[in-house]
Amino acid sequence: MDINRTRDILQKKGVQNVTVRKKLAALFAACLLLAGCALDGGEENNSNKTIPEESETQMQSADTNKPAEPVNSGKRMPVIDIRTKDSGADAMDFVTRPVARHVAKQIASWTPNYNMPPEPYYTECSVSVTDADDKLLINSANASVKVRGNWTTSYNKKPLRIKFETKQSMLGLNGGGEYKNWLLLAEYKDFSMLRDKTALQLAGEILGKDGYYAADSTLAEVTINGEYWGVYLLTEQQQINKGRVDITEPEKDYTGTDIGYFLEYDGYYYAEDPLHRFKVNYHNDAELIPYDGYGAIGRRVKPFAGGKNDVGITIKSDIYSQEQHDHIEHFVNNVYDIMYEAAYNDKAFVMSDDFSAITETAELTPREAVEKVVDLHSLADSYILAELACDADIYWSSFFMDADFGEGGSGKLRFEAPWDFDSGFGNKDRCADGKGFYAANIVLDVNGEFEEMCNPWLMVLINEDWYQDIIRERWTEIYDSGAFERAYEMIVSDSERFEPAFTRNYDKWDNIRHNDAKNELCAGAAACTTQKQAADYLKSWLESRVTFLDSEWHK
Repeated sequence: MDINRTRDILQKKGVQNVTVRKKLAALFAACLLLAGCALDGGEENNSNKTIPEESETQMQSADTNKPAEPVNSGKRMPVIDIRTKDSGADAMDFVTRPVARHVAKQIASWTPNYNMPPEPYYTECSVSVTDADDKLLINSANASVKVRGNWTTSYNKKPLRIKFETKQSMLGLNGGGEYKNWLLLAEYKDFSMLRDKTALQLAGEILGKDGYYAADSTLAEVTINGEYWGVYLLTEQQQINKGRVDITEPEKDYTGTDIGYFLEYDGYYYAEDPLHRFKVNYHNDAELIPYDGYGAIGRRVKPFAGGKNDVGITIKSDIYSQEQHDHIEHFVNNVYDIMYEAAYNDKAFVMSDDFSAITETAELTPREAVEKVVDLHSLADSYILAELACDADIYWSSFFMDADFGEGGSGKLRFEAPWDFDSGFGNKDRCADGKGFYAANIVLDVNGEFEEMCNPWLMVLINEDWYQDIIRERWTEIYDSGAFERAYEMIVSDSERFEPAFTRNYDKWDNIRHNDAKNELCAGAAACTTQKQAADYLKSWLESRVTFLDSEWHK
């Protein structure tokens, strides 16, 4: 997330004493009232919405033997309680200190005397889960927990990965399926704390109903060693597994190529070992025509952006041989070449059995040649979601695909498991008014250099009329199903229902007022000073976005 983008990474420690923070918050609100400061977008003044004098939950000392003070049962949000097996003075270090090593190296490159933090590491813990009705669902299950993520590991409130010793169902997610791996997203730079949840709900409506995987999610409050740690989004680990990315998983040390491969278009590919990464040639970096709705007159972009857009492919699943690596590398490169030849040269190509080369054929149309190697409906669904979200990282990372060559596998490149939307939906300055085409257009990078970038997988077919027809048909189905109305309702409902929990979270972190990520946000998002206002802004932006796209696509 956002590595190479922001230079203002000096983390503000903030005021740690709860009482002092509340008094400062009240003083700040009073100053707003005297100044007549209006909220962005004409919303009501926030001066009459100070943090309550007595919060429903106080932060506890980091004593692993001391029970966490119960969160008031009126909260209507589940609680996940994490206890480290080690009760020493440094027991909390695993959640406060680590930063992903490749991120820390970037920070060190521009920060004098930077004290290199530890890499994220697993700590043995017990995990208990209580539902919204205070019913204990999991009682002290053994697990390992660590900080996870990329740029988000540099924030004060860090996302976490839970790895249970035995499979567990977590709050009924994914139909109550039991898995070892679960994630807790901190939503630190999203003041609404609802962008990822909105995206995953829409992904379930768009990709899920077409049979593709989209992670399930729900909000929960987290305590660690008795200390209140805030609101998190509980969601699923992106991984090969029955009920998740359901493709053929090889047995350990199996070296054959008849397996499934889970892949990420990833600017952090260089941090992986050589066996689990590769680069795509993108038809010798051939120029692409962006889609802006106006014919892209005279506008062109190269996938490599002159060599500055160093984005590769990470193999997220386990492989055990160079033969497996080369198999998927050749397949992905040839799939793109077939897509490019169909879209730009109106030619049909097919792949050799060993994926070493492609040859032209007169037996297929260009569209049929693409359909032979690409799951087009998964690509269209993923494009629609990306166009809805306008996420700033679309050219950079968290764009997933897979291919299954095992028994029953399609042998096609499939796009699913959408991820990482906390920079989208109007949070960063991308389609700030909700209008314009974005996901298959030229994207300006966000590291201050304003290089022109693109996601070639979303752009290569976008100007084909037959592909546009697939998109319009699918959009119309989604719109008419009421999926967007349900998303609006969720945003409003969660914001109102969980107001006490969101208040507790910002009592703890205060990152709306003092956020080391605030400079990354667009003016409208950065101006929000309460969770409710941020949620209202999110809903308003999404409504504008849906209105624009519907005017272009509804049949």
